[in-house]
Amino acid sequence: MALPIAIIGAGLAGISAARVLMAQGHALTIFDKGRGPGGRLATRRIDAEGRKLQFDHGAQYLRAEGAGFAAALAEAGTAPWPDVARRVGVPSMSAVPRALLGAMPCVASRHVGQIRGSPGAWILRHWDARLVRPGQPLPDVAPEEAGPFTAVLLTMPATQAREVLGHTAPGLHEALATIRYAPCWTVMAAFNAPLALRETLRPEAHAIGWAARDSAKPGRDAGQENWVIQAGPAWTRAHLELPADAIAQPLLAALAGFSATPLPAPFMAVAHRWRYSLLEAPLGEPCLWDATARIGCASDGCIGGRAEAAWDSGAALAAKVLA
Repeated sequence: MALPIAIIGAGLAGISAARVLMAQGHALTIFDKGRGPGGRLATRRIDAEGRKLQFDHGAQYLRAEGAGFAAALAEAGTAPWPDVARRVGVPSMSAVPRALLGAMPCVASRHVGQIRGSPGAWILRHWDARLVRPGQPLPDVAPEEAGPFTAVLLTMPATQAREVLGHTAPGLHEALATIRYAPCWTVMAAFNAPLALRETLRPEAHAIGWAARDSAKPGRDAGQENWVIQAGPAWTRAHLELPADAIAQPLLAALAGFSATPLPAPFMAVAHRWRYSLLEAPLGEPCLWDATARIGCASDGCIGGRAEAAWDSGAALAAKVLA
């Protein structure tokens, strides 16, 4: 019996690859460091002052240009917002990857840090994701191991994929170095009264790159006033290593500059740092595949900075595996 294939990353690229491979009868195991699938299609749920709040703090909406991704968004039950060209998950953005993943096996909250073994019999070493810090050495505790796997597909941002690859596939490691992402600080804020602002803001050359009344999206609690404020790349880079509790106030002050009247203070505000958010330099190829090592990479970083690019990259990598 054929050994299974491992996919590291349960974002759109990983899910897309998994769906193609499972349709051809391959056994799969998907690993993700998050508590659930989605990657940057993320929703944060927060209890504050007796209220259950939610914020789409990653990707704000999705666009489909090709028939394949449009069909996937329809399957996932997305709805138009803030116009007919853009789609959002209902009742949250994280509902999209959950719907598309379906019953496929996903090992959540596990950080795959190393690939060991040999082609056709790869072993993945993984740790509790809560113990792993970005840019820091792997935890000084014994990892768990999974495998052997006939192939390994990495579908996370390039910097993270290179850390996992190490010296296992030097050609892939080198090629991924050309992909570059911009970081993004994101603030989630909840207010007791509606703000005198448009539902979405996208200013040019500003501290804020995007801001939206998240609770106005379809399927949300319209009685709440929840905002997502995403800083632009330049502002984020200038403040990248500040602690999270130092980020909300300056971005809320920047948001207030778009209102003709003073904004009320939020009753809850927290920040989240995305180190790999907006694609700045793509690879220029649909995916990467080392047929000898049977290791490949797929992500939006291969094609372009859109969610659909991640979906297409995952499908392209699956086709390489099947060839």
